[in-house]
Amino acid sequence: MKFMKLGSKPDTVQSKGDNVRYVATELETELIITIGNIKFYLQKFPLLSKSGYLQKLIATSRNDEKKNQVDEIDISEIPGGSVAFEVCVKFCYGITVTLNAYNVFAARCAAEFLEMNETFEKSNLVYKIDVFLNSTIFRSWKDSIIVFQTTRDLSPNYSNEFIHKLVKRCLDSIAYTASIDTSKVEWSYTYNRKKKLDEKAVPKDWWVEDLCELHIDLYKQAIEAIKTRGKVPVEVIGEALHAYARRRIGGFSKGSVRDIDKSLTESIIELLPDKKGSVSSSFLSKLLRALMFLGCEETVKERVKKRVSEQLEETTVNDILMFDIDMVQSLVKEFMERDPKTHSKASVAKLADGYLAEKSRDPNLLLQSFLSLAETVSSFPRQSHDGLYRAIDMFLKEHQGICKSEKKRVCGLMDCRKLSAEACEHAVQNERLPMRVIVQVLFFEQIRANGSSTGYSTPELTTTTLNTEDDEWDHEKEY
Repeated sequence: MKFMKLGSKPDTVQSKGDNVRYVATELETELIITIGNIKFYLQKFPLLSKSGYLQKLIATSRNDEKKNQVDEIDISEIPGGSVAFEVCVKFCYGITVTLNAYNVFAARCAAEFLEMNETFEKSNLVYKIDVFLNSTIFRSWKDSIIVFQTTRDLSPNYSNEFIHKLVKRCLDSIAYTASIDTSKVEWSYTYNRKKKLDEKAVPKDWWVEDLCELHIDLYKQAIEAIKTRGKVPVEVIGEALHAYARRRIGGFSKGSVRDIDKSLTESIIELLPDKKGSVSSSFLSKLLRALMFLGCEETVKERVKKRVSEQLEETTVNDILMFDIDMVQSLVKEFMERDPKTHSKASVAKLADGYLAEKSRDPNLLLQSFLSLAETVSSFPRQSHDGLYRAIDMFLKEHQGICKSEKKRVCGLMDCRKLSAEACEHAVQNERLPMRVIVQVLFFEQIRANGSSTGYSTPELTTTTLNTEDDEWDHEKEY
């Protein structure tokens, strides 16, 4: 961390109890300045020679009756309070004071309030702090973030134009550094992205975790400033928001969030880039789950739901397993309305098959719910029906009480001609399947074995094609 020392005298500011500060000197007290519940007992000359504000305040309050009395002034409204004022006092007395990223913003605001500028003395506190900010603080990525964090303690309470300008300078510094070419980045901060990194190359998202320390109010300003510069790819903005959500929303990575995170979640959604693919489908799915859990506005939920459906072909079963079957069917229908390409439909069909296989483990899953989703994607092209067979087999296993007609309807979703050799071998030994289905499987297996053609294509599928998610085909496994 960068710092600057001002003054050379030893520290003679002392305390008396919790509420009194004074400078140890032989001179009598001439001025009492109150800030909140703290009183400072001081001498006039060191302060009035450098502060235009105090000089004018003393001049207007002085009268003949108080000529030989101690002046008392209340300036509780000073930015930074008693801590920042003490920095200014030490500067006025020539006492050594150290400025760094944690106290420089408050000290600069207090110095501006006290009018400690060049009008009263050359190289006054305002000038010295500005030199420190411009030459050091705003040239340091780390220090710029720390300074920006400290602005939150002052900004809500002081709305003057100067403070807003100083906050903007912090934002400009952060946005500029995040936007520069990575070859010019001096990278020394924490990085936890799970990627293979070239030791010499700085990744484009090198900065995303550094900003996670910011409160959401400040984080929004920082991201907006970075987006406004327009030099950071939207995918990196999306990754930054994902990193922030993981860090700041309790339970986000596990798919459950706390009520206190409602406004934070909605704020993150406001910052999402509009471009498709700028945010991962996994992240969008978690955001949608969070919105449903928190009971957020329907318009917000619909916006995120639309984004999930737009990237449904990229989604994994684990991403949507947290949703009920009605939500998944709704997502599939929204996906269908955009008339996607054939290969995208095949990915969504595989997704639905995998989802149904997992949901079928629930004995309370209704037959109609299973059929409804399965039939929604029944027209989607599939090279293999192995995933659908796995879902059907799991449903039959957990719902052994269904009647023959219901079992026939479930099995009717599957095209036996599109089962791989491994799936067929499993199916002919599957006692849960109706005999008619087993006969069909045997029939098409015979055709395949003889190399005959019936006008339909029944290609040999590899074990790799057969696998659904991470499960490998195993004759000992149940589907």
